[in-house]
Amino acid sequence: MTQYGTLGVAVIGTGRMGADHVRRIDQVISGARVSAVVDLDAERAKRLADGIEGCTAHTDAAAAMAADDVDALVIASPGPAHEEALLTAFAHDLPVLCEKPLTPDAASALRVLEAEQRLGRRRVQVGFMRRYDAEYMKLKALLDGGSLGRPLMLHNRHRNASSPPGFTSANLINDSVVHEMDVTRWLLDQEITAVTVLRPRPSSNAPEGLADPQFVVFETDGGALVDVEMSVNTGFGYQVKAEAVCERGTARIGEEQSLVTETAGRWGGTIVQDFTERFADAYDREVQAWVDATRRGEVTGPSVWDGYAAAAVCEAGVRSLTEGVRVEVELIERPALYR
Repeated sequence: MTQYGTLGVAVIGTGRMGADHVRRIDQVISGARVSAVVDLDAERAKRLADGIEGCTAHTDAAAAMAADDVDALVIASPGPAHEEALLTAFAHDLPVLCEKPLTPDAASALRVLEAEQRLGRRRVQVGFMRRYDAEYMKLKALLDGGSLGRPLMLHNRHRNASSPPGFTSANLINDSVVHEMDVTRWLLDQEITAVTVLRPRPSSNAPEGLADPQFVVFETDGGALVDVEMSVNTGFGYQVKAEAVCERGTARIGEEQSLVTETAGRWGGTIVQDFTERFADAYDREVQAWVDATRRGEVTGPSVWDGYAAAAVCEAGVRSLTEGVRVEVELIERPALYR
């Protein structure tokens, strides 16, 4: 690949998220093409590859990374497979967009962080797509501008219509609240130092044994308090909302008032049903930004440090959920590569 040339991308994992990224790179964004797809399900990989000119199908990620027409990777496989794929990518010096989680736990995330440091430069952007959502970007710019003064509190509401089969109480933290962990750190430019998970009585909509909803409180090293109302079986749709409370005012996002109808004595609108609809533009913007940066020879966006920090906060959150106590977050000192 020459600088500013078309980027040949291998997509590892062709489940719901991976297949959507294949579609996105092939049909939506510019400057890149899908040159390979990888999945343990050979037939599924072949079906995707057959629909894209010049795309090859693989069951082995390392084989795809060694191909001459692969310049970069999107990792969308299950979290437990990420560490091996990332370390192999480092061996090939390939830039990577890695879907969250970076890895399933802080120890493995730390191993990836140490391996990237040995390279001496960043190669990974972690897929925390809310940083690319138009409303979150506006809120970030407003807070950074300082017109509202220092942020004192951040209120978050994160609601899903229903949970998938096998979803556990810990999944609410690791798969859902993890997004609020990242946007808290990003919006406030502060690290989370402690987590408390409170459990109201379960909703009758929730499967037996699932602690849903949960009320999560973060403390930060800048003295802010952050709460997250997390529900995954509301039955009515998907909502993500946030309100920053600052010294000289407040700011809200996620009010969903783009289209309101008034007819037959009633007014109202619709509620989106899942994250792929709510954050479709954010995913497009995220992948386009990654492609553009990679073609310039740069790595931007959420880093391996952000993935490691999120994993550490998740571990504290799951422990708080399990033990019913406030749990402090343990982080190593932030390396110079990520400052």
